[in-house]
Amino acid sequence: MAKSIQVLDVCCSPVTAGVLDEDAAEELASAFKALADPARLRLLSMVAAAPEGEACACDLVEPSGRSQPTVSHHLALLVDAGLLTREKRGRWAWYSVVPERLAALQDVLRP
Repeated sequence: MAKSIQVLDVCCSPVTAGVLDEDAAEELASAFKALADPARLRLLSMVAAAPEGEACACDLVEPSGRSQPTVSHHLALLVDAGLLTREKRGRWAWYSVVPERLAALQDVLRP
C-alpha cells in the first residue's frame, strides 16, 4: 500500500519576492534540511535516475556505500520531507521522486 504524500504548495513566489511568513520558512527549511545531507542528496539522485522512475531500497545500499539501516533512515527522511514516495511491495520498499515537490523548491529559489 502506497503512503499518501500531500505536496504542500507553501510559497507560490520566489523568496526574493517578499518576506516569508513563519510557516512557509519552517516548511522550506525542513525540505532544504533534508537535501543538505550528501548521503540523502545522492540517494535522491539515484532514485531520480532509476530506469523505471522508481528504485527498490535493496538496490540503493551497495551503490550508496552505506548500511541498510542507514539507507532506510535517509530514505525515510526524504519521504517525510515530501521529496520521495514509498510503496511497500512484499518485504521491500520502492521509492519514487515527487517531481512537484522538487519543482516547488526550485521555484522558490528563482530570482
